[in-house]
Amino acid sequence: MDTHESDRRMDRRRFLYSTTALGAGLTLAPAVLSAAKSTKKPETLNVALIGAGAQGKVLMEAAIRVPGVRFPAVCDIWPYNRKWVSGRLRAYRHPNNKYEDYREMLAQEKDLDAVIIASPDCFHAEHTIACLEAGLHVYCEKEMSNTLEGARRMVEAARRTDKLLQIGHQRRSNPRYIFCRDKLLKELKLLGRITAINGQWNRSVHDPEGWPKGSAMDAAALKRYGYESMHQLRNWRWYKHLGGGPIVDLGSHQIDIYNWFLGAQPTSVLASGRTNYYDKKTHEWYDTVMAIYEYDVPQGSVSAYYQTITTNSSQGYFETFMGHEGTLLMSEKAARCRVYRESWVDESKWDPWVRKGYLSEPEVPKPATPKPSGVALNVGESIPAPSYKLLLDVIERVHQPHLQNFFDAIRGRAQLTCPAEIGYETAVTVLKVNEAAAAGRKLDFKPRDFVVS
Repeated sequence: MDTHESDRRMDRRRFLYSTTALGAGLTLAPAVLSAAKSTKKPETLNVALIGAGAQGKVLMEAAIRVPGVRFPAVCDIWPYNRKWVSGRLRAYRHPNNKYEDYREMLAQEKDLDAVIIASPDCFHAEHTIACLEAGLHVYCEKEMSNTLEGARRMVEAARRTDKLLQIGHQRRSNPRYIFCRDKLLKELKLLGRITAINGQWNRSVHDPEGWPKGSAMDAAALKRYGYESMHQLRNWRWYKHLGGGPIVDLGSHQIDIYNWFLGAQPTSVLASGRTNYYDKKTHEWYDTVMAIYEYDVPQGSVSAYYQTITTNSSQGYFETFMGHEGTLLMSEKAARCRVYRESWVDESKWDPWVRKGYLSEPEVPKPATPKPSGVALNVGESIPAPSYKLLLDVIERVHQPHLQNFFDAIRGRAQLTCPAEIGYETAVTVLKVNEAAAAGRKLDFKPRDFVVS
């Protein structure tokens, strides 16, 4: 390895550490933990998990990789889930108690510091508010709630209890996203004036979620928790009283980035939601959603398109920010991330970031050579844009930096990257899509819509 390459790698390493700190916000948070009547080490955080389904497992697997985090309690209404996660934690040497009812857990577990909530969206407000009022800090998966009323009560509870509430829009703690927003867009303005945004999350058709033989809950237990059947429990995201549909499950992460990167909320949204494939009896929410947002920012107007398709996986998920001087292609998958420089823009403006090792050497595609024909066509073709790969590697699991930020905030070392008020702004932005699709027309936002007074 030559000296220059070594220096570039050191620059990247320093940046990743500093950017993670910037995302966390180094201003000390007011929360201070009490170690009274506790035998744990001062740096140890005891964390409970409410909701041990697919997303709960993902968050647990990321959280246990953060030093000083212990899981003494797991709560889930389905015995199969809580047994599986409890066993997994014991394999990681986290002795734990299992609970069906979160209220029993809060009453019995007297040494908790925080709770991670990954239950279905319709329970987020109930679970979050109870945990905050029990004196615990909360990490709640997005969507904040499937209703704005629920999200509003969560904000109010966080303020009332003076406890931390982090919403799980994990891209806001991702060093690569922080770098692109803070350095490439805001500081260097490599894209010039942003005029358009485009994003999508496409997934293939898949069979309904099932359950192992002999693991089904009885009808009375299901009814007690608001489910009509095991099918509804396992596929709750498709039912309107339980979740918000694909625009919430998938689109929320990316639409949140629209607001964050622009530093603004939209002024309107026009949307179409349709069921093109699935049976409407088992899939109450649309399987295909397309939306157009309009933003007004100090530099001018921005149009933003978003689609989520659950019947075809073509091109997966990404976000593109398009300016008159360049385009940023972003994704949680590092290999997809690129920056495209418009061919007329002076290359020297981008060279310093190539030398520092943040961007690769430019790749300039060759324009296609048309085949000879007997017909002369007057066709103008744009010169292909040179592309640069982002060379910032993030090794952690995608949720780990966001959880780390939450735990650092509890310890008084950081500020939350997605506190309750930000989560509420995103909930307003995203839930309006379903409203606009049902109305069949463009709906306007007012500034006061995004604020919990």
